[in-house]
Amino acid sequence: MDAVADFSLDALRRWPDVEADNLFAVDAADRLLLAEASAALTGADVVVIGDRYGALTLGALHEHGARSVRVHQDPLSGELALDNNARGSDVAFSRHPLDASLVTGARVVLLRLPRSLDALDEIAELVASHAADDVVLFAGGMVKHMSVAMNDVLGRHFGRLDVSHARQKARLLVAREPQHRGGLDQPPTWPRRAFDDELGLWVCAHGAAFAGTKVDIGTRFLLSALENTTLPTSDAIDLGCGTGVIAAWLARRGHRVLATDQSAAAVASARATAIANDVADAVTVVRDDALSGQPDASARLIVLNPPFHIESAVHAGIALKLFEDAGRVLAPGGQLWAVWNSHLTYKAALTRLVGPVREVARNSKFTVTVATRRD
Repeated sequence: MDAVADFSLDALRRWPDVEADNLFAVDAADRLLLAEASAALTGADVVVIGDRYGALTLGALHEHGARSVRVHQDPLSGELALDNNARGSDVAFSRHPLDASLVTGARVVLLRLPRSLDALDEIAELVASHAADDVVLFAGGMVKHMSVAMNDVLGRHFGRLDVSHARQKARLLVAREPQHRGGLDQPPTWPRRAFDDELGLWVCAHGAAFAGTKVDIGTRFLLSALENTTLPTSDAIDLGCGTGVIAAWLARRGHRVLATDQSAAAVASARATAIANDVADAVTVVRDDALSGQPDASARLIVLNPPFHIESAVHAGIALKLFEDAGRVLAPGGQLWAVWNSHLTYKAALTRLVGPVREVARNSKFTVTVATRRD
């Protein structure tokens, strides 16, 4: 494929993800990955993992002459942004889950380094087990988000690792000589699981799932507030379900739960958690952008532990989007139970987007509130 004259990385957008002056669709790590891998990309069938908004996929195809791209993006918002940015162009990319279908036979892999070492470990194990013997894994990130521990993770799965000089505060790790040959015969090591004695639940997690097999303290505080509460309905939505701990906890108490998250790793983890706790019949897990798949005024109970970071920035955008969608989906009189970092002062936003707010519990770190949808 010849480079497309009117394609520009600078024109890419994050939409429908949150957009703001300090949030960007392309950065120096994307540009460094494309530049350093350029010779390997031309005419190649390329695998792209962790492309945030399409810069790596579209850059490889339009600017560097890749023949095709197999791509995996964990957040659904990233998939939607790639679709939007690719609209109107004739490009050949296909989506795959994070499994052997993504990387089997691959010789060139572009990886946007994840923050989580567990996520990197799962990806590196997959590539080393199923890609071609001569695969080259180009892994890039911003220096401020990288650590020497990433070298150690890649070193467990590849025999050779080269580290680039920093350029515009970005750096590249290039891994070769995969160590896990015959990977098709090896049992998968992900998802991992652990038993939480306090909650009496198994927690299953893929590498990119928030908190892994641990239960974060915000979720614990929310569940402690729900423990002795009579909830308004036996049907509930676990919005931003993560590993599915809240959904499994509610299902154990007789609720039918729709668990939803935009992360592919979270959705896979939540399904595994439901199965491990024998509540799969009561928990339906879906991948969704907030609650876009749910009709207006259709729910009586939503439970939410929202994120308060977008990438490295403390930004209320994701939480506000979730609050707004919860307000749309709740029927009049329906309740949104939420836990949030106390310093974020979300009460005004909850009142505006949902309805009257009652504080249920508070400690030095977290606040639990219930917002009731206005009639």
